[in-house]
Amino acid sequence: MSDSESENSELRISDLRSKYVLKTVPFDARFPNQNQTRNCFQNYTDYFKCIKAKGEDYPPCQQFLQAYRSLCPNSWQEKWDSQRESGTFPASLEP
Repeated sequence: MSDSESENSELRISDLRSKYVLKTVPFDARFPNQNQTRNCFQNYTDYFKCIKAKGEDYPPCQQFLQAYRSLCPNSWQEKWDSQRESGTFPASLEP
């Protein structure tokens, strides 16, 4: 590999690193165990309570959104979304 190809490759990697930031949910003392099911469900419900109380543009609600999207399997999210839409979600989402 020539020096210019190596330089271009490093620039592309640098561009990708600045564009995509990989991070996970920070530690939550309410959920100290490895099993994060409750943490997932709590962040899901907290997000919808938050946007109902403050609106989707309220920045602190985004913390709950990012947490549940990181912790919850997509199949659970889809199931809960359909339950919310049909009115059969098993928890109250009132603020």
